[in-house]
Amino acid sequence: MEDYARLFAVCEHALSLSKALDRQSEGRGVLQLKTGLISHMKRRRAGRTPATRNPETRSKIIEDFYKNYRQKHHSDIQPPHPKDPEEVKMRKIKVRRTLGVLQNVLRSDSKWLPREFIAELDSDLRILGAPYNILPLSEEPGKVILKLSEVIAAKNGLKVPAEICIDGPWKEDNDIFDALEVAFRFQSDNLKNQREHLVLLLANTESELYDRTAVEEHLHDTTIQQVCDEILGNYRSWCSYIRKKCVYDGVKESEKLAFAALYLCIWGEAANVRFLPECLCFLFHNFAQQLKAMLGVNFITCSDCFSKDNSKKSFLEKFIVPIYTAISKEAEKGKNQKAHSKWRNYDDFNEFFWLESCFGKMKGWPMVDETSSSFFNDDTGKCRRSKKVSFVEHRTFLHLYHSFVRVWILLVLMLQGMSALAFTQQINLTTLKILLSLGPTFFAMKLIESVLDIVMMMGVHVVSRGDALARIIIQSLFYGGSSCGIGYLYWKMLLEKPPSHFYLRLILYVLGSYATLKLIISLFQHMPSVRRQVEKMDNSKTIAYLKWLYKERFFVGRGLYEHSRYHIRYAGFWIILLTCKFSFSYYFQILPLAKASKIIFSHKVMVRYVWHDLVSQRNHNALALFFLWAPVVLIYLLDIQIWYIIFSAITGGIIGAKDRLGEIRSLDMIRTRFESFPMAYARNLQHTREMDPSGTPPEKDFAPFWNTIIKCMRDEDYITNEEKDLLVMPTENDYIKWPLFLLTSQVSLAVKLAKEKPEALLKKLRTDRFMKSAVEEAYKSTIVLLKEIFGDNPEHPGVQFFDDIHKNVNSRIQQKTFSKNFLIRNIEPIHSQVTDLLKQLDNATPMEDNAEKKKLEEKIEKAVVKIYHAVLQFLIADQREAIKLPNPERTFTDAKLPTMEKKEMIWRLRLLLTTKESGSSVPKNREAQRRLEFFTNSLFMRMPIAPSVRAMKSFSVLTPYYKETVIFSLEDLLVENEDGISILFYLQKIFPDEWNNFLERLNISEKAPTKKLQKPESDPEMVLETRLWASYRGQTLARTVRGMMYYKKALELQAFMEASGSGTVEERKAMAEALADLKFTYVVSCQIYGAQTTSSKKEEHAKADDIRHLMKVYGNLRIAFIHSVETAEENNKNYYSKLVKIGEDGKDQEIYSIKLPGDPILGEGKPENQNHAIIFTRGVALQTIDMNQDNYFEEALKMRNLLQEFRADYGGPRKPTILGVREHIFTGSVSSLAWFMSNQERSFVTIGQRVLARPLKVRMHYGHPDVFDRLFHLTRGGISKASKTINVSEDIFAGFNSTLRKGNITHHEYIQVGKGRDVGLNQIAMFEAKVSGGNGEQLLSRDVYRLGQLFDFFRMLSFYVTSVGYYACTMMTVLAVYFFLYGKAYLALSGVGASLSSLADYTHNQALRTALDTQFLLQIGIFTTIPMLVVFMLEEGFFKAIYYFIAMQLQLSSVFFTFSMGTRSHYFGQTVLHGGAKYQETGRGFVVRHIKFAQNYRLYSRSHFVKALDIVMLLLVIQIYGPYGSTNYLLFSLFSWFLALSWLFAPFIFNPSGFEWQKTVEDFDDWTNWLLSRGGVGVNADDSWETWWNEGQKSSGLSKRIIKSLFSLRFLLIQFGVVYHLKVINHNTGLEVYGISWLVFLGVILICLIFSSRPRSLDNNQMVLRLGQGVIFIILVTSLVVALALGKVQVGDVFASLLALIPTGWGLLSIAVAWSWLMNQLHLWRVVRDISWYYDAGMGILIFLPIAILSWFPFISTFQTRLLFNQAFSRGLEISLILAGGKKSYDQASTAKDK
Repeated sequence: MEDYARLFAVCEHALSLSKALDRQSEGRGVLQLKTGLISHMKRRRAGRTPATRNPETRSKIIEDFYKNYRQKHHSDIQPPHPKDPEEVKMRKIKVRRTLGVLQNVLRSDSKWLPREFIAELDSDLRILGAPYNILPLSEEPGKVILKLSEVIAAKNGLKVPAEICIDGPWKEDNDIFDALEVAFRFQSDNLKNQREHLVLLLANTESELYDRTAVEEHLHDTTIQQVCDEILGNYRSWCSYIRKKCVYDGVKESEKLAFAALYLCIWGEAANVRFLPECLCFLFHNFAQQLKAMLGVNFITCSDCFSKDNSKKSFLEKFIVPIYTAISKEAEKGKNQKAHSKWRNYDDFNEFFWLESCFGKMKGWPMVDETSSSFFNDDTGKCRRSKKVSFVEHRTFLHLYHSFVRVWILLVLMLQGMSALAFTQQINLTTLKILLSLGPTFFAMKLIESVLDIVMMMGVHVVSRGDALARIIIQSLFYGGSSCGIGYLYWKMLLEKPPSHFYLRLILYVLGSYATLKLIISLFQHMPSVRRQVEKMDNSKTIAYLKWLYKERFFVGRGLYEHSRYHIRYAGFWIILLTCKFSFSYYFQILPLAKASKIIFSHKVMVRYVWHDLVSQRNHNALALFFLWAPVVLIYLLDIQIWYIIFSAITGGIIGAKDRLGEIRSLDMIRTRFESFPMAYARNLQHTREMDPSGTPPEKDFAPFWNTIIKCMRDEDYITNEEKDLLVMPTENDYIKWPLFLLTSQVSLAVKLAKEKPEALLKKLRTDRFMKSAVEEAYKSTIVLLKEIFGDNPEHPGVQFFDDIHKNVNSRIQQKTFSKNFLIRNIEPIHSQVTDLLKQLDNATPMEDNAEKKKLEEKIEKAVVKIYHAVLQFLIADQREAIKLPNPERTFTDAKLPTMEKKEMIWRLRLLLTTKESGSSVPKNREAQRRLEFFTNSLFMRMPIAPSVRAMKSFSVLTPYYKETVIFSLEDLLVENEDGISILFYLQKIFPDEWNNFLERLNISEKAPTKKLQKPESDPEMVLETRLWASYRGQTLARTVRGMMYYKKALELQAFMEASGSGTVEERKAMAEALADLKFTYVVSCQIYGAQTTSSKKEEHAKADDIRHLMKVYGNLRIAFIHSVETAEENNKNYYSKLVKIGEDGKDQEIYSIKLPGDPILGEGKPENQNHAIIFTRGVALQTIDMNQDNYFEEALKMRNLLQEFRADYGGPRKPTILGVREHIFTGSVSSLAWFMSNQERSFVTIGQRVLARPLKVRMHYGHPDVFDRLFHLTRGGISKASKTINVSEDIFAGFNSTLRKGNITHHEYIQVGKGRDVGLNQIAMFEAKVSGGNGEQLLSRDVYRLGQLFDFFRMLSFYVTSVGYYACTMMTVLAVYFFLYGKAYLALSGVGASLSSLADYTHNQALRTALDTQFLLQIGIFTTIPMLVVFMLEEGFFKAIYYFIAMQLQLSSVFFTFSMGTRSHYFGQTVLHGGAKYQETGRGFVVRHIKFAQNYRLYSRSHFVKALDIVMLLLVIQIYGPYGSTNYLLFSLFSWFLALSWLFAPFIFNPSGFEWQKTVEDFDDWTNWLLSRGGVGVNADDSWETWWNEGQKSSGLSKRIIKSLFSLRFLLIQFGVVYHLKVINHNTGLEVYGISWLVFLGVILICLIFSSRPRSLDNNQMVLRLGQGVIFIILVTSLVVALALGKVQVGDVFASLLALIPTGWGLLSIAVAWSWLMNQLHLWRVVRDISWYYDAGMGILIFLPIAILSWFPFISTFQTRLLFNQAFSRGLEISLILAGGKKSYDQASTAKDK
């Protein structure tokens, strides 16, 4: 019966757990488990007696069973030891697992258990080990990490003082967190998590500040103070801002940790509220007051806020859930694509707590249970406006002016001033008066800014400071009055006649006084002493009022100033740049155009208009002047970006050269400078205590690190076994220093020189250190080997002989008489005989057969005798006779085989003596070369001195992961695409050398993997290795995890080397592992890992298994995920943040499970995923890593140097808060596109960010792998922002936030991290769309506005051109093209161009001719290659840079960059006006497949094709009707044609097999099917044009409709101009001609509708419909033919009419789409859709036709393949064969080659 009771209890416990974890039984196998448990329980229930049904009796039975089982297996309860036999390990795991389950069953109903037994359970639990993360705090302190003195001191520091009582169960080791649990009802796992968190913070801070080698049990006060300051620093700043006193001011040092622990517990449980840092300060302030009161009476009890209403709610339910609920309601509005102004985002909620009145507005919450305040309630139904705080993200381009008004004031005033000078061309009183118009312009622009302040504040419910609204109104009144006053004075000045100059003097006085005042204020702002004093007086209301008058004041953005030396640097940069820009603009843009404008404006110029002019003729040719000036003004406004690109490239190159980048850029340089590497390593990367004070050479300290680097490269399959052996440094013998790749061929060369030119040999030995080392090593190793053969017995005559030779040689070298006492020419026989001996020894293997062994020893004796005779010939005659042995054959007997320990030395000596090839090409793999070059180069760069591992800063790495590839599955690798190419096959051809290295490492043949992969069960280990090999070459999580775990390996090696000489090797390893655990944590936030583990989908479940495999391989890897559990309430779930590791049994072991207030994914997924997992990170630094990144062991060695940058003194008031890290783009070799993208990205992450950090000081956080000051950011909103859409580029907002909160972002290039990028054009385009859309959203954000307003002028300029300004200038480039071409079209169609051209020719006016023949050669996309060229020159060398640049141009990189410019321009503009920015899932796979034409058309139709065809149409109009010769037309239209053709055909040029005939035919069929398919419910946009078109029509506001309609009117210009050029009108310029053209247009539309309509009434009479359409068609064709035959209409007029009507139709169509609601009301929407179909069909045919024609020629496809995959060709990939015929064709070709 007892068995029944035990089994029933266990089953019941298992069932309750399964129900809690998966209430709906959705997981894989869960339903079967529950059914089985219930069935089993029913059977057991039938056999139970009444006694065993009693819970108390059942509990007693299980208790007895536990005691018996525990006693029986007492020897197996201890954790398994690594040296235990496998059988013992499994037995111990089973016993410990069984006891753990019994403990869970007993504790699930513990009220029946006696206290003594519970104490026994607790004692056993410490042995069994409760799940822990890093510190097993609940276990006995047996682990090494718990014995560290700093950890002991930290644990002791958290203990509650004896005088303080806790109202709860007494525990001997009560600590602060136990007290907080009683007081505020935090979750137990949250307390456990934060307990370990704080212990680690204290321990690491203590070890940083003090030498913890001596055992101390108490923390220093400085440690406590520093930790509390870092955790509570933002709280103190908040208190100062809202004029509240810090709660913990004045408390005892011993009590400060209690407040830090309280903050951490609130933060750890806050979930999404962590994005509201000042809200956390508000909560902390209230609860800290209660905690302080409790500490004051030495009694910790439940807080009043819980006890007042007898609430049983936890802290989460009572305080976090109400805030979360309010946030989630607003977030739901954002998910429904409502305008930003209609809902509150995270920033709005947070800035509510910037109010000094926030305490009053919260109505006493949280101390009272009152949630009726406006903060929580959503009463937007009563009030139409949202409750925005301080700022409203209106969707308008006015933000560009509003945020960066100082940029526009500068540009406009300088344009106005230069124009005045250009038109007057002299300095006199008149010019001065004109220049004084700058004053009214300035005040007018400031008035516009003030008006925008008011407009942008519309919709604000509450401002963060009460005086902000008053400031805006006063400022508007001031600038309004100033504008009117200055304008009036200027007007009076113009009317003033000499000699009176009263108003001139007055306006000079007013403007001068204002300018002087601004200048004085600016100077005071840049005086450090004044700034510091003002900061101290910040709380003074008078000072605050004066600052308020000058500049808006927020909680963030205060103190945005730099040290004077940095200000001088970036100010100098901009002064020089602006001087060049304005000089160029004046002399080459404005001055020539001003001269021409004066002529065109003149009344004397008679212009003949060939159309009906409405405006220009009577107004000095106003339109002609407008179209001449418009593109020039736009270029003037945007070329600041071009000048920045040029100057930043030059500056970055100079700084990079100063930083010593690119000093080592080849293997020859590595060989040449290898001797200096050990000392450089010791100086920079080695802690001083690692260096042996006894004088150990640095080579010995350097060798273990260098060898580990080489071993890692071998494990990664970048080098062969032979290359590894050549690269490793010896560590055993003092005379062997250098790796063989430096010494190979040196001995052979020395022997050759000895024979031919002995004098040259001696000279070379004195100058060539590596030859000297090689000869010395060969000589000494040979002596040691020969002595070893005879047992190294000093009495043996043979040993004595070689000893005498050794001493003789050494003495002659010291006496410098070597050449006189030895016959150097006779050294070759010695070399030959020693080589023969080594061959025999190298081939020798351990032998059992004594006879065989004896024979080999006899051979060795004979070989030694030959060496003896060769040595005698080497001696001069006198010495030869003196040392000659009487009977050498008998002397050299008793030879023994060398021991196995000497095997490596024999092998090395043989290579040294026999290798004739130089090691200059080792390693051959380009990636291995690059890594070694960068690492060795970085040894000479400036970096902080490395501290010891124990004293370094601790850090974590956090990687967000959703459901990307973890490890390529076997199916992923083997499945073939439509061309018969599998990923594995592709990788084998892309990386052939690495595949061969992989086969060598596994010691298998080339054909073995193919066979075993077909039967994976035959060799699962090999299959797994193959999957990993492929995954390490893709953008997978496995690659990222392997790279990041190198940090732990590096720390362990560094700690091990530091501990040299202290303890045994095992003790040193254990200590090294403990220190690595203390300093480094890696958390991967696998958002849906819990769902993946129970998923019924094979693919998702396999990903969970792969993640589990990574945890098994890397025991320190931690996985955080969001777990959801169904609740009893309908449609409701509980959410948990969980952290797991791998358990002893190889299964997931849950460490922490912290309940969340709800679904944590409210905004953007990635930052929310990071936010939930960030509570499990540790340390004072945090590196954020994407799952498409990589790391390298040699770079991990430099991490502790990088972390020291947080301590560096950069001058100024702001310490570093984000450390920027250089990236290497490892996807560049896949294809030409990938190469372009990697080069572009490389220039940004190196030279671009280098200049942003130095000297401009505006570097932000552009993504991973930057290193954050973890505590700084965790207490200030986190490492990203997560509001929906507005924070779609979530990473950069961390940089904005850090800068605004007095952070400092630096950039460091002595360390690098790998990163993958998109490799296909569509992937790249989607990435560019995401970034451009993200920048559009940034433009609307409050962060950009505040930075633009609060930066000083020069930093603001830097910020503008490096953020949204870049995209704005790109968009202006496209606009300039349009203005330029429409201007040319206007001149051509109106006749103005012809008239002015004739006038210029007649008068020989060069200025007018220059203005008319202006060439538009501007293109920002092409200018982006300048930084790339500088990077190539700096890091690759001048000639290689030129080669790369030419190669890129030949591979049409300019086409790619021009196309990307169009992508950026389109999506930036669309996002600002209409929204739609979102995270683009680009995919990170290998792109070698062909993209269908229809797919490309859908993706690029509106963003590129329409605009390109618009440009083509304009170019045709200009060519047909313009007064330009062929040369002039070609010159000014060259760029425009290039732009249009790039936008039209780049997707097909860079599309694999884009010009293969068979693919082209298939594409046409697919496209026509898509075009003709009807839409409907459930029809995807990829399958139907109609569905695609409907989905593309976005509704927008009235202002957006008006703007779109006005832009669309430009298409009507073509019709208006062309109709007056028709020959049929006979030069009639009357307006009725234009009216008739509209009648023709309507007729054409009517005809199209007749042919496209399908009336339902004729569904059954299709013959009648077709007959009618046929008759109409015949009539139309006949009429046209007759008109042409009679001469009434000419063929040219027909084509001209089409040229006129097609753009008109598109313009009207665009207007109709903008007013879609009106079209629906008029029942014309279907007509609009039908006409759109014709346009899309026509555009598709126009684009497809050239592709089809080119596809006829096979060489075009071959050329395209070579163009696309040039980089792959250089690595041996025959991609043309692969793409043409798949794998079989390739294999056949390979076979043919072999034959």
